[in-house]
Amino acid sequence: MSLRPLAVLRQSTLLRSLAIVVIAGVVLIIVSDSLSSYRNLQLAYGGYYFCVLAGLTVLAGSSGQISLGQGAFMAVGAYTFCKLNASPVAWSVFPSLVGAVVAAVLIGIPVGAAASRLRGPYLAGATLAFAVGLPALADKFPTFLGGENGLSVNPPTPPSWLGSNFPLERWEAWIACGGALVVVFVLYNLTHSAVGRSWRAVRDDEIAASLSGLRVGRRQTLAFVVSAACAGLGGGLLAAVLQLTSPGAFPLQLSLTLLAGVVIGGLGSLVGAVWGAALLVFLPNWTTDLANSFSLSSNVSHNLPIAIYGLVLIAAMLLWPSGIQGGLRALGRTVRPAVSGRLGRAAAEPASDDDAAAKDEGVKASRP
Repeated sequence: MSLRPLAVLRQSTLLRSLAIVVIAGVVLIIVSDSLSSYRNLQLAYGGYYFCVLAGLTVLAGSSGQISLGQGAFMAVGAYTFCKLNASPVAWSVFPSLVGAVVAAVLIGIPVGAAASRLRGPYLAGATLAFAVGLPALADKFPTFLGGENGLSVNPPTPPSWLGSNFPLERWEAWIACGGALVVVFVLYNLTHSAVGRSWRAVRDDEIAASLSGLRVGRRQTLAFVVSAACAGLGGGLLAAVLQLTSPGAFPLQLSLTLLAGVVIGGLGSLVGAVWGAALLVFLPNWTTDLANSFSLSSNVSHNLPIAIYGLVLIAAMLLWPSGIQGGLRALGRTVRPAVSGRLGRAAAEPASDDDAAAKDEGVKASRP
């Protein structure tokens, strides 16, 4: 009877995802309580990066589409959040985040429908042009979108029941991590459902999937829209954490680093998106410290992160072609048989000479 709940948990994807989200949420609350304000901000950065990378890893890893336009969808979510959260609309944080997701979905539907007709470098080129062109619209509509200065909002106020001295940085980390947990719940259930299986079928062989009755274009469009929704949520969380959005926050380099992060972390894996988000948060700080230690010029230090991303990507593809998470899985499969064999031999052999002597005495005593 004690094993029955575990069996039900293994069989139910919904219950399993709920358990993952609840446990992760409790851990994040406990960890954020012990972090400094700066580390809580880094945790918030990791939360909104994870949202974007999780959508991208589903798009590229499950449906096989390469998109370089995630930065543009982040811009859509960020600008929508700022317009809804600022006066005269003055929505609160969470309805504004929902609006950011809806706006990204509305933009993602036609873009995804067009992208489903393209393959390989043509798809990458089209999404790259989208990433370059969309943030530049802020300069064309300076009155509505703020131009180069962008839009700003007030920082999210912690609720009164948390106390008057509750740190703002911790509240921002909670908001960003809450959005990340919602993404985990949705994507985990999607990838373990019939929809996820149809995405993988289309990725592996479009002709076979079409012959089996799947509408390839619709499945690819759906994957693109889901990825755009995650990027829109990530952009809205970015605006909530930074209280500012501008065209300079969504350069072409952002879309490239997002793709590099998801490939290095591990395509098709939500845990791989965690590794990628950690890389995006910590690597710029490490490269800045490296540039300062060698007294490099500002131009070199500015381009150093993307160069290191490229080197890390090359190294990961040579050592672990399936990314960090895939490499850890392969390492686990290699180590597990050896550990199991040693444990089995240890269980079969006596633990010590005293145990062996006691065993012999027990055998002699049992004889007539």
